[in-house]
Amino acid sequence: MAASSLTPQWRPAQWLLVFITLAAFLLLCKLALWQWHRADEKQQLLQQQASWQQQGAMAWTQLPQADAQQLDGILIQGKAVWQKPALWLLDNQVLSGRAGYDVVIPVLVDQRPPLLLVNLGWVEAPPGRDELPQVQIPVQFELQGLLRTQLGGVLLGQNLEDTGLWPQRMQQVVPAELSKVLGQPLYSGLVYQQHSPFRYHYQSVVMPPEKHRAYAVQWALLALVVLCVAGALWRREF
Repeated sequence: MAASSLTPQWRPAQWLLVFITLAAFLLLCKLALWQWHRADEKQQLLQQQASWQQQGAMAWTQLPQADAQQLDGILIQGKAVWQKPALWLLDNQVLSGRAGYDVVIPVLVDQRPPLLLVNLGWVEAPPGRDELPQVQIPVQFELQGLLRTQLGGVLLGQNLEDTGLWPQRMQQVVPAELSKVLGQPLYSGLVYQQHSPFRYHYQSVVMPPEKHRAYAVQWALLALVVLCVAGALWRREF
């Protein structure tokens, strides 16, 4: 008898079951690892911010000449001068079920360049999409807020509605892009002003590390369930 006749031949249904099982298992494992990695990132961010905050607010002129990424989460203060009329409205900011914008302006702090972007907080949007809120901003104010240099975010489509007039609507804060609009250098970061005429609502971490780890465990358990279900189907059908 030929050796090939002793080798079991799998039916298409068996190959399909193996393929679906492996694909689902690998996908769920990848999701579990991603959530665990996100938990580690959030934990590091919280620890870094706690370390900076223990040192208290630092003057803009005393900011260490370090890579901007290393200063993520630092508290800074200084005398800010708005570079009017430049004003951006960060779109899709929903607060308490109401649509609105975050007010973002460029300022010169303590007469020390480069310019710095400041998020002054939330303002409610007018009823019509073709309308923009009219806001009153002091030309000079005391800057005191949290500096974020790891802005991230996902951008879909065009970011900036550059009409040549102010204010301008945007989808995401991208300092390099806004710097081109101004024609002046911008620091690679954004300060969330803690005291302003607008509503402060910023949260550096929306989902805590513990929740990410809980999701990671759920995805891992689902991966095991997939293997168990596939094994049961194999024994029953084949």
